Amino acid sequence: MRRRYRVPVLFSLLFLFLFPSLFSRSRDTIPPADTTEILIGTFRGNDQRNFYGQEAPANLSVVWKLYLGKGRTVISRHLGERIWAGAGWTGQPLLVREQGQLFLIQGAYDHHLKKIEASSGRLIWQYLFDDVVKGTGTIWRNPHPRTPEEAFLILQGSRLGTQHYMDAPHIPSYRAISLLTGRELWRLDSKWTDSYSRDVDGSALIVNDTVYIGLENSLFTLLDPDPAHATLRDSMLQPRILKELRIYHRQDVIAHKYNVVTESSPARLGRAIFITSGSGHVFRYNMDRQVLDWDFYIGSDMDGSPVVTRDSCILVSVEKQYIPGPGGIYKLDPRRPPQQAVVWYFPTLNDNVGSWEGGVIGTAAINDQAPLPGQPPLAAFAGIDGYLYLVRHDSLMPDTLVAGPDSVTRYPVPVLLDRYRIGPSISSPLITGDKLIAASYNGLFLFRIIPDGGSPHLQLLDRFIAPFEATPIVWEGHIYLASRNGFLYCFGKQ
Repeated sequence: MRRRYRVPVLFSLLFLFLFPSLFSRSRDTIPPADTTEILIGTFRGNDQRNFYGQEAPANLSVVWKLYLGKGRTVISRHLGERIWAGAGWTGQPLLVREQGQLFLIQGAYDHHLKKIEASSGRLIWQYLFDDVVKGTGTIWRNPHPRTPEEAFLILQGSRLGTQHYMDAPHIPSYRAISLLTGRELWRLDSKWTDSYSRDVDGSALIVNDTVYIGLENSLFTLLDPDPAHATLRDSMLQPRILKELRIYHRQDVIAHKYNVVTESSPARLGRAIFITSGSGHVFRYNMDRQVLDWDFYIGSDMDGSPVVTRDSCILVSVEKQYIPGPGGIYKLDPRRPPQQAVVWYFPTLNDNVGSWEGGVIGTAAINDQAPLPGQPPLAAFAGIDGYLYLVRHDSLMPDTLVAGPDSVTRYPVPVLLDRYRIGPSISSPLITGDKLIAASYNGLFLFRIIPDGGSPHLQLLDRFIAPFEATPIVWEGHIYLASRNGFLYCFGKQ
């Protein structure tokens, strides 16, 4: 019986020796780690959530578009399933450069995480999740990879899985995917808590080799992302959990009827990490003491991520939910006790759009990273009320106080420079140079910020009509943004 296979085996070994490239990946397709650069590797670009790219285009010409597909997701046992297309909130692409070539990482509603050639829209690989991919991932450079595949990891979450309900014994909705190959390297089981979600929408913050993330079960989780330290638990290769802290209180569960979901991404200020929770709190994690040591209570749902300003304050988005007063944007100074931390509050108008009643769902943009000469500190944010707002975040309106989320406490308000009606939005705008880019359900808007003697205002340069929920990035004269119509677009220089 063995003689029957001897000749074919010898022939195969000879063929493998003569033509090894047919049996293995070409060396040219495996970029060395030192030729790979993370350009935009997390939601809003950096650990302060205030970097969006560089060099916006002058118009919104479509360079290419890629159909991302559509997928099924289950809202609940009672509400049933939906079919969603393209990508939605937060849905921001990531950007890397490998051997001089740009690539996007985009999560999509067809259940896939995709690696895409930025110059052409060509799909490189895609990884299949159990459900739609909503949030933005974070790319981690592994200092001690065992293989090229482990050199760069994309840490990405998804909804809980179309085959699961909340009471499923295991929901691995957070995973590590190889940037090189698109292969899964580990998965994290999201625990069942008092929160009514086990999805993962947030984008991780990574300091040294520790991951900090708020899962939608509202456990602020610290973990070790290295696949070499992952262990087999419940028949899944899972990362080592370093710490879990609950970012809600029992009274929040009752007040919000189990909607204590954390969807935001943490931001870092020195040795402190800030995270907003749907439980109605802004928490500070002390990295040295490894405890939550500051708690600013608002009471509303909060989905937007905290943004660190250059004067060591944070901007916080407030949705109009569970509160008698208006939603809007806070500027908080965490060097003060919570009850004295408010620098200003900017309320937005109430408006019923879908399930929202008003406020700001997305994350504020600021120009602190690279302001133009003579450009004051700016903040921009888009509301459910249909307006894009531009304010000076360092200046207050004289003798003016506004009602806060509790409708009783009154706060100073920043100087409003301009506002423009773009339609209801849950997307997060961006500022780069003299350009402001904002997306809404009514389209994508490109503005120039006109200096106007120190009191800037907005000039509309171009508009592209399509429904958007996701957050854009810019790079070298191009805007990359996915739409609910099913497409990922590249706009800008032809």
